[in-house]
Amino acid sequence: MRQHETSTGHLGDDERIEWLRLIRSDNVGPRTFKALLRQCGGARAALAALPELARRGGGKVKICSRADAERELKAARALGVRLVALGEPDYPARLAEIDDAPPLLAVRGDLAALARPMVALVGSRNASAAGAKFAARLARDLGEAGLVIASGLARGIDAAAHRASLDTGTVAVLAGGQDCIYPAEHAPLLDAILGKGAAVTEMPLGWEPRARDFPRRNRLISGLSVGVVIIEAARRSGSLITARFALEQGREVFAVPGSPLDPRAEGANGLLKQGATLVTEAADVIAAIAPILGQPIAAPAARPVMRDEPLSADGEPDARARSDIARLLGPTPVALDDLVRLSGAPPSMVRQVLLELELAGRIERHGGGLVSMT
Repeated sequence: MRQHETSTGHLGDDERIEWLRLIRSDNVGPRTFKALLRQCGGARAALAALPELARRGGGKVKICSRADAERELKAARALGVRLVALGEPDYPARLAEIDDAPPLLAVRGDLAALARPMVALVGSRNASAAGAKFAARLARDLGEAGLVIASGLARGIDAAAHRASLDTGTVAVLAGGQDCIYPAEHAPLLDAILGKGAAVTEMPLGWEPRARDFPRRNRLISGLSVGVVIIEAARRSGSLITARFALEQGREVFAVPGSPLDPRAEGANGLLKQGATLVTEAADVIAAIAPILGQPIAAPAARPVMRDEPLSADGEPDARARSDIARLLGPTPVALDDLVRLSGAPPSMVRQVLLELELAGRIERHGGGLVSMT
């Protein structure tokens, strides 16, 4: 879209309300929004033309009222949410490049994070302990190199990547409205993200995410980013949808190899066969994106190995605790400390569950206190 067809500088409140009315009207998505502005010359003219255009197409269209748009804008501001328009200086430059960029992006948190180069880290919700640990290490190292981590606030890999990059900046891309956090238990994590990072969505306030909203969310994750790293993705997963969007948008696609025995690694391993860049450390990502950014990226400093403080609480594991601990296990050996940290269970409980699994013939013990599923 040419510059005169979108915002030039900052939108005034009246024009922002017109944009909001247009994008919230029935059957008007980002591409249709652009086509209407191109044909009509502006949002106000497009709103006036909608009924006749729909009639010619053999139907009717419900237009968002000015009162509804004003209420949404007021509620957004009360929540600390800004509706940033495509073409405004604060709109993420890389996201603006994609052909279905949201005309209005609801942003909460530190806008400065959106101006820095981002790398997306996404993967399995049902992450193994090894996968979550690697995601955290990679996110931490890329963050220390000056990159912002983008992800989808989901359980598993997404959450591990966000938590590890809280101090260096991370962006959560939401499938629902800014007041409809999914999953709900990640609301405290999102609050922590907003300190040095941001939450973004194209959805209105009050919008509870549906299954079809997550692929739409995924195109924004890749659109914001220079490249997308896939960590633990099953053969059919949302992470592979993000990788497909990344390819369509001309972004770099990276994949972390996993055990061929673990179904959670099938998607990432498949991407590697198709030519994705293999990642075993942050330097692999940095080497690929530095030429794209046209600037050097400092390699993260080496850090000493830190051991997590053991938890002291005791208790008999219930069915959910057993399931959570077992879910973290896979063919890749992991340490007891990692299982304790990622499950949130006391060491004694983790040991008991491991003993039960061992007696059932489901795990194998390795040197150095490592265990894996058989």
